[in-house]
Amino acid sequence: MKKLLAILPLGALAACSSAPTPMSFAPLDYSYLRPITLNVANLNVVNNYVPSPSEATLEAQDPVPLAATLVTMLQHRLQPSGTPGTGTVTVQVVSITEAGGNLNGAMTVDVNLTSADGRSTAFTEASVTASQTAPDSNSGPDMQAALYQMTKTLMTQMNVQLPYQIMHNIPSWVVGSAAGGAAPGMGGAAGGIIQAAPLSAPGGAAAPATGTPPVAAPVNTNAAVPNYLPGAGPAALGAPQ
Repeated sequence: MKKLLAILPLGALAACSSAPTPMSFAPLDYSYLRPITLNVANLNVVNNYVPSPSEATLEAQDPVPLAATLVTMLQHRLQPSGTPGTGTVTVQVVSITEAGGNLNGAMTVDVNLTSADGRSTAFTEASVTASQTAPDSNSGPDMQAALYQMTKTLMTQMNVQLPYQIMHNIPSWVVGSAAGGAAPGMGGAAGGIIQAAPLSAPGGAAAPATGTPPVAAPVNTNAAVPNYLPGAGPAALGAPQ
């Protein structure tokens, strides 16, 4: 009997050692990307999207929840300049769904800007989509890994598409760029830093364009985030223009 009791703890240890090791996922951090500064004093980021029950279930399994990751990126990348005016960045769609054996992701972000006197407004929208094969299991490590990859893919696309749409549609509202100029980091004077075309002050003439000194590009130290030039235009990712 004493021998049997001595063997039991060893068996319990063997069972514990066979348990799968939990997967770890690096946070998706985009703070190293150069901010886009807009000619407004106040800029708010709002998430208007309400997920369906099935979307909420998938998001709860995502190691880096899609909506929170997108909102955090927008808060870091889009910055106000202090020029009188207001802006609202609205998340209209931020979803991952499962259908027909695939995971399908979509994001849509609107940017609305208004001068202090309300006479000048600007609008642009960025949308991205992605699809990949869903894992056999609806939960567990395989689904977590798939959701992580989908989130990473959508965020990579949005970090190209959003700067492109801003620079393409409302360049005069961006500090450090000329109307119709290249997106930050994409050529132009001083290695991508080109002159701004500020908004007119309320009731006054437009301020003269001023040069912006070169700024050293931030370095990406997060292995989970790919290195690429934001503002390269959606063609590189096959996103709609």
